Amino acid sequence: MSEARLSLHTPIRTAPFDQDRRPLGRYLVEAGKITSAQLVRALERQQSVDAPLGDILVSAGATTDADVLAAIAAQSALYIVDLKAEPPDPKLVRLAPRDLWIKHRCLPWMRLGNAVLVAGDRPDAIRALQAELPKEFPPIVPVLASEGHVMDAIARTLREELTAFAEARVDHRFSCRHWRPISRTTLAAILVAAAAFLACLVTAPTLVTAMLCTVALICLLFITALKLVGTLSHLKPNVPGPAATPHQPPERLPRISVMVPLFRETEIAGALIKRLHRLTYPRVLMDVILVLEEKDTLTREALARCDLPGWIRVVEVPDGGGITTKPRALNYALDFCRGEIIGIWDAEDAPAPDQLERVAAHFANAAPDVACLQGILDYYNPRANWLARCFTIEYASWFRVVLPGLARLGLVIPLGGTTLFLRRDKIHEMGGWDAHNVTEDADLGVRIARFGYRTELILTATHEEANCRPWRWVKQRSRWLKGFMVTYGVHMRHPRALLADIGWKRFLGLQAFFVGTLSQFLLAPLLWSFWLKAFALRHPTEDYYSTTVLTLIFGLFFVTELVNLIVALIAVSSNEHRFLMPWAVTLPVYFPLGALAGYKALYEVMAKPFYWDKTQHGHSQPELETQASSNTQ
Repeated sequence: MSEARLSLHTPIRTAPFDQDRRPLGRYLVEAGKITSAQLVRALERQQSVDAPLGDILVSAGATTDADVLAAIAAQSALYIVDLKAEPPDPKLVRLAPRDLWIKHRCLPWMRLGNAVLVAGDRPDAIRALQAELPKEFPPIVPVLASEGHVMDAIARTLREELTAFAEARVDHRFSCRHWRPISRTTLAAILVAAAAFLACLVTAPTLVTAMLCTVALICLLFITALKLVGTLSHLKPNVPGPAATPHQPPERLPRISVMVPLFRETEIAGALIKRLHRLTYPRVLMDVILVLEEKDTLTREALARCDLPGWIRVVEVPDGGGITTKPRALNYALDFCRGEIIGIWDAEDAPAPDQLERVAAHFANAAPDVACLQGILDYYNPRANWLARCFTIEYASWFRVVLPGLARLGLVIPLGGTTLFLRRDKIHEMGGWDAHNVTEDADLGVRIARFGYRTELILTATHEEANCRPWRWVKQRSRWLKGFMVTYGVHMRHPRALLADIGWKRFLGLQAFFVGTLSQFLLAPLLWSFWLKAFALRHPTEDYYSTTVLTLIFGLFFVTELVNLIVALIAVSSNEHRFLMPWAVTLPVYFPLGALAGYKALYEVMAKPFYWDKTQHGHSQPELETQASSNTQ
């Protein structure tokens, strides 16, 4: 009888799971697929890694997936079916919740009399599924199929449901998906308000300017205080910070899935695969998923020229006809991840070789409320030009000084978009990512706090490409600022609910970060206007600000620049970055470029809030190989 098709006269075994069978390794040895020595080594390896024996043997090159599946079939006396040759009946999928099929990686194949043939790659997965199926579900007959075929069949059969779910995975309370470009009525109201503002500015220019300058100065005070508090917390001695490397690795290393979203990455695809090969985590526990958009033929062709190992696979995100964003792609690919820890890297990333070991060890020693680990983001091309140097200094200041301090204080951590790792159950509980938010990382950082969880920093670095061309820098920064505006707007819809979720300390810290950051870009020209005094020119606010107040204002400017300089010098004091120290004094010339990005973001948040301004990579080559020893600098 063909294993691909079962007849109605085939005896139905609805509960073959309890039969006493010999160990899987014995079947493989007797079939001549592996040697006894290979089996012994695999069993020894299994003591330290959380992986099935078959996966260990395949990863070691001792046998193949097909041989393991055949041995499982012999061990469990089950048939192997070909889901590609004979696709599943889509009507049967509707008999149980979609999540059950995805959770257990099983799928109903076809009817056999009054029963349903259910395909999975392992009998224990089908057994677990059977315990959760609805009572009205027909009796099941287990059959075997390769995991790849099962997941491909799930993707085809549930295409529409999975695509829709990827766009609306986050609860509507925490999503911006109902945000719409401004209507004509709203536009008219904005124009009326702008006209009223101009009228006030014409009739009382000094008063209006003084009021705006006061707002800008207060916001400057907030963001400077946040940086200072974070820096002092980071420097505080005798307090073990959350970024400290854990003492003990786990007894059995867990499987880690890392998603790498790619979109039109023709220049970077080959380099990415080479960098991933430097990782030292056990290959059997690595599950790297290259997430491609269905319509992205350029990246698919680039990857076709690469020899992908078994621990790297491709998941294609169906074209839903609507948005095309990184968080939407992550939401879709999340259901295809195998690991209990979920990570994210960007296409241009060069993660530290031992990064996954550090992540596994940190999670094993972390408190249960630690849902996320954020690594250090760094750049591998800081010598490309002045813009790249300043970009590197800015990120070093944030990820090596300020952010660890804020984490130590227990404040809300706006995440970076890469080198973040999450417990699988926690990211499912929080609803994944907001598919419509163009800074899904900052939004997730707020939601982690709202769900009562924490983010900790981990001392492992991922090097990526610094945006070193002015217009590309502006486009990237405008997307970030637009996302900040949207994130702040979403979570401040109901301030009382936000306050109840995160408490006063986190609430005030969130205000200081978002309001302070956005205001420094949007109101920057007002702060620049005080340079008039440096040239002995009259400032419009002098009629309202006393000499004492003006002195305090210039004192605030001095303290702000001093704090920025000190933070920058601390951040680049390591051997790896020390050559950047002289360039830290040029940061006041670097940040004004963000004002243009701020106004571009303000326009887009009203006109096209979901537009993802793609950052192109591969324009600047790495200047040095990332060394493991540089990660703790």
